[in-house]
Amino acid sequence: MRTLLSSLFLFLTLQGLASACHPAPEKKAPTFVKGADISWLPQMEAGGYIFYDDQGKPQDCFQILKDHGINTIRLRTFVNPSNDPHSGHCSKDETIAMAKRAQQWGMRVMIDFHYSDSWADPGKQVKPKAWQGHGFPQLLQDVYDYTHDVMAGLKAQGITPEWVQVGNEIPGGMIYPEGSTKTWDSLAQLINKGYDAIKAVSPNSKVILHVDQGNNIPRFRTWFDNAKAHGAKYDVIGLSYYPYWLDGNPDYTLSIDDLAKNMNDISARYGKEVMVVEVGGEDDKVQNTYDMLVAVIKKVKAVPDHKGLGVIYWEPEGAQSWSRYKLSAWGSDGRPTKAMDAFLAE
Repeated sequence: MRTLLSSLFLFLTLQGLASACHPAPEKKAPTFVKGADISWLPQMEAGGYIFYDDQGKPQDCFQILKDHGINTIRLRTFVNPSNDPHSGHCSKDETIAMAKRAQQWGMRVMIDFHYSDSWADPGKQVKPKAWQGHGFPQLLQDVYDYTHDVMAGLKAQGITPEWVQVGNEIPGGMIYPEGSTKTWDSLAQLINKGYDAIKAVSPNSKVILHVDQGNNIPRFRTWFDNAKAHGAKYDVIGLSYYPYWLDGNPDYTLSIDDLAKNMNDISARYGKEVMVVEVGGEDDKVQNTYDMLVAVIKKVKAVPDHKGLGVIYWEPEGAQSWSRYKLSAWGSDGRPTKAMDAFLAE
C-alpha cells in the first residue's frame, strides 16, 4: 500500500510539474466583429443609386465595405412590409437574398427581427397587422411560427446566422401592448418563443437582446435584472450608441467612458458577451465620427475576458442624399467618408 501511495504521489507531482511547464492555452479572442447594417441597400440599388470606391470608381457596395474592413452584415426583417422606399421592404425573401449575398462575399450574418411591419424602436413597437386581435396564446405562436419560418428559409439557402436579435431596441418591450415592460412576465414569454424558434432551426446561432442608450448604466441594470428575474433567455447583450441622440451635448467624449463602464458591468453582472450592434455619427462631421468609432472599437475590445464581440455601424451606405438620414458614413459624391477608415485603424 505504501509503495502504491508513493507511486501515486510521484505521478501527481510529475503531472503538476508538467502542467506548470505547459500551462493551459489562454482563451483565444474570436474574430472581432466589424459590421454594417445595410438593409437599405436593395432599395438604393433598385432606385439606381451608384456606389463609388475611394478612387471614384463605380463599385459593388459589398466590395467597398469589405475594402474598409467590414466582415459582418446585419439585416433587419419586417413581418409584412410595404413597398415604401425608406420604411418598407425588408421582407423575409429580401432578407434571405441579402443574407445569401453577404455570405457569398465571405461576410458573417446577423438577423434583426423587428416583429413589426415597419420600424420598431424605443419610440414605437407596433404589432404586425396580421397579428392584431389575437389572444396572447396565439400571439406567442405567431412569434414562434414567424421566427421559425424566416430561420428555416435561411437554412434552406445554406445560411446560418451567427447572431439573431429577438426584437430591435426594446427598452420598453416589443409587440405592444402585451410585450410591454409593464408586463414583464408576458414580455419574457414572447422573447422565449423567439429564442426557442431560433434554436430549433439553428442551435449555434447566438440570440441577442438589444437596448438603446448604451452609456446608460441604470437603464441596462434595470432592464436585464428584470429579464433575469422573469427567465428571459438570451446569449448576448446588444447595445446602441448614438451620441447624436443623447440628451444634452452630443459630444461622444462626454459619454464614451460610461459606455465602457456599462459594457464591463453588464458582461460581468450577467455573464454575457456584449456587442455594440448599432452606432453612428454625423455625416458632415467626418473626423469626429471617425474618432468616435475608433474610441468605441477600443472600448469594446477592452471588455474583460474577450466578451466584447464587436461594433456594427447602422446604415453607413445610406447616404443622406438618398435617405435623408444624417448619420450615414457616405458622402454626397457617392463615396464612403473617412469615418469608414476607423474599421481599418483598429
